[in-house]
Amino acid sequence: MAPIEDHVYLKICAELANCLSISIASARRKVDLASAREGVRALEARKAIAQRLLDIARSNDLKNEETSAAKFDQLLEALAEDDNFMIED
Repeated sequence: MAPIEDHVYLKICAELANCLSISIASARRKVDLASAREGVRALEARKAIAQRLLDIARSNDLKNEETSAAKFDQLLEALAEDDNFMIED
């Protein structure tokens, strides 16, 4: 299937990708799966679905004070006792 080149649709998908900390391709795939589940193929319906997913992602971010990027950064921080830890081959 040829990619959709509508700038508004791409912008919504890019905002969704940024909000979820995923790639734009993954965000578009998420919208495609949701539209397939609902059985819609029209571009306007896909835009509405993408906007709805973006609104849901933004509301989840507001509920969770810590974003997924901040959580990931926190997980990557080394603890004081693990600073000099090395794995040998």
